[in-house]
Amino acid sequence: MPFTAPRPAASRPSVRELLRLLAAGVALSLVAVAAIVLSPAPASAAERGTGFGTWAPVSAYGWHGSMLVNGVHTYCILPGLPLPTGQSVDHGISGGAAGLSAEQLTRINHLVSTHGQTDDPVQAAAVGWAVKAVADWDETLGQFGYEGDALAGVIDRVFSRLAPEHSAAVQQRAVAFYDEAMRISTGAPAGSLVFTADPVDHRSGTVRVETSAAGAVGTVTLVDAVFTDTGAATREDVTTGTEYAITTAPPAPGRAYTVSGTGRFAGGVAPAVRHFTTAGGQDTAGPGGLATFDVAGADTSPRVPVFSPAITTQVASRYVAGGAFVDDVIVTVADGDWPRSDDGSPLPISASAEVFRTETEPAEPQPSVPAEAERVGSLALVTGDQGGDISYRVTSDWELPGPGFYTAVWTITRDAQQPEIAAHLPAGFSWTELFGVRSQITAVPDVSSRAEGRVLVGAPMSDTVVVGGVVPTGGLTVSSAVYRAVAGVEPEEACTPETLVWQSEPITVTEAGEYTVTSPAVTEPGTYYWRERAVDGAGEEMHHGPCGLANETTIVEESPRPRPRPRPRRSPSPVRASRRPRRRSSSVAPSS
Repeated sequence: MPFTAPRPAASRPSVRELLRLLAAGVALSLVAVAAIVLSPAPASAAERGTGFGTWAPVSAYGWHGSMLVNGVHTYCILPGLPLPTGQSVDHGISGGAAGLSAEQLTRINHLVSTHGQTDDPVQAAAVGWAVKAVADWDETLGQFGYEGDALAGVIDRVFSRLAPEHSAAVQQRAVAFYDEAMRISTGAPAGSLVFTADPVDHRSGTVRVETSAAGAVGTVTLVDAVFTDTGAATREDVTTGTEYAITTAPPAPGRAYTVSGTGRFAGGVAPAVRHFTTAGGQDTAGPGGLATFDVAGADTSPRVPVFSPAITTQVASRYVAGGAFVDDVIVTVADGDWPRSDDGSPLPISASAEVFRTETEPAEPQPSVPAEAERVGSLALVTGDQGGDISYRVTSDWELPGPGFYTAVWTITRDAQQPEIAAHLPAGFSWTELFGVRSQITAVPDVSSRAEGRVLVGAPMSDTVVVGGVVPTGGLTVSSAVYRAVAGVEPEEACTPETLVWQSEPITVTEAGEYTVTSPAVTEPGTYYWRERAVDGAGEEMHHGPCGLANETTIVEESPRPRPRPRPRRSPSPVRASRRPRRRSSSVAPSS
């Protein structure tokens, strides 16, 4: 770096120059960094520190370096005043020392704290010149009769006489320190907490501190989250720019929430110095410490707890004669918590189902609907304000079209939900029930009977049970019972235990067909009603025919008496024919 050429050593200063030299008490210093803080102390005399020149209020070339106060290097702030060798008063950390601006104090604090705590006289002298130049550039350059505009020039003017062997080094460092100080970011530092959320798991994420104060360290306290490695909400010694893993603690299950936090940090250069004054002498500056500032931050958008719903179903009846399809549906939570609104009430979830008919019962659950299954209708459910894990009865607005096995397959998709629910579901979420779960199957049996229409007293009677194609897995048994009509009782009410005449043994059925049962001989004429019954392999009744149907009624009639044959006329016989007793036929009444 170029320097102002020194005057020849033989030349002597003028009287005016000597007076300015005698009046110049030179020293300077400012602001502090993190750990250096002077304790307030009563008035005491500053001691000679490190530097060049004469330690006296006024001398020919002044003092260029530091003054020691309680072992800490301090520097003169204002050029052109006597050296502060008398009693000094400690005013503590000050943001308005010597009437300087926050920017000036920040730069001086940096110089004093970063470079000024030294036992190297060249460095201490360079810091002193740089501090004075920051505090008052014009007065610093005008000292000692210098008429130029370069800091190196005025330093050379003095040091070519005071310590010529160190002049170049002091000039070079002083200019470098001054330039460095002028590049220091001034003004109160600020910072913020930046949160990130795991896109898959809302409970995971990170937090970091962003600030312009390089090297800042502080404490952070989280709200609705803890630091993953410690499990605590507060962490000390947090460094800026470092990502810390966090685990959230949602304040209420199923509700969106926002993680936030606050912190207090120290870092960068405080716009202040430790201010000392001396009557009749210079003000001096010691380290002013680190800047302190608060940080705060929160999630940029609420964290939405993700959940995964599922469905369990139970048809109202395993076997029905027809009518509507009735299903009892429970929406459960496979993972997470049921979504809730801001007031804590459960949000409604929409689900739908398709109902299919098959001729045979599905053998086992499967993920897809078989190709032969016939779609017969749809079902829909929107849960109420009770949320999940309770049963909702869903009844179709259409009727089952005929015999067969009917299977409902329920589905929940993200696209079918209201936005507030969709936000809680994973992207692309879709849940579909397996096809063929036994609890979701209702069957309409195909069982009827065809009774013998008329028989005579003394003859047996029969009933044919007709089984269509609806045979459940595990097969079934069929049987039939016959009841005698009672005068004055309607046919549909006539089949009671008191009127039971006979019932057949069960017949095992594994396929569709006709199965005939025959009663013992009937001894009494009258009207008889048959009722067929089917029971599945698990012992559950599939079908029980009604009483009094025409096609299941048998009429038992008396046998007609035979007409006597006309006797041929014969000649009178002297002997009368003997009469034989007539044999009566006996019959067996049906047993029960």
